[in-house]
Amino acid sequence: MEPIKLLIVDDEEDILEVLQFNLESEGFVIDTALSGEEALEKLTPEHKLILLDVMMDGMSGFRVAEKLRKDNIQTPIIFLTAKGTENDMLTGFSVGADDYIAKPFSIKEVVARVKAITKRDYVTFPALEGDKEIIAIGELKLNLVTKDVELKGKNIILTKKEFEILSLLMQHPQKVFTREEILENVWKNESYVLERTVDVHVARLRKKLDEYGTHITNRSGYGYAFNDSARIYNHEDNV
Repeated sequence: MEPIKLLIVDDEEDILEVLQFNLESEGFVIDTALSGEEALEKLTPEHKLILLDVMMDGMSGFRVAEKLRKDNIQTPIIFLTAKGTENDMLTGFSVGADDYIAKPFSIKEVVARVKAITKRDYVTFPALEGDKEIIAIGELKLNLVTKDVELKGKNIILTKKEFEILSLLMQHPQKVFTREEILENVWKNESYVLERTVDVHVARLRKKLDEYGTHITNRSGYGYAFNDSARIYNHEDNV
């Protein structure tokens, strides 16, 4: 199995060295960058994860993440930062973070989080009746096999978390899922994930789905549901 390549971005060289040494000891291949600008130059499709400091001279980690997501680069991001308030964490998730670790951090915790994300696969949902692979309503189509989402004939770029939330809701139309249930299905056993993180991801998902985002409804005090019955197709059908 080919080693997994990571990019670590921090303007403190001692932190870079510690992270590089420990992650290389775990079998990862490490590239480093001392600034956001350098990170954007060095990042390639071979990198499976970015460990990204937030507070850096020049371009901040949040700005780097915003640019990557705007360019539809969906490489997973773990923010490393001394800014550990709830609002800071929500900001991180809103710009596309997959995880958020506050400094000072435990190396064992960082290694565990990196392994969890690099080994992560799409959540396994309850099986649909029969051999079904596409859920569609109107011009919104979700392919459970290829993990693609199509809107009005064009592919929509979603992060894994956004895809998993949409899959969960569309496979069970009308069912209201609490934030806790969505966390259990999508984030599973990941630590330090707040229920409000669900709200941030749903807001981003609604925006990407344009007018179809209105089908994701918020039942105040309960959670989220996909409010239209979906037509479900076999792979033999024309869609």
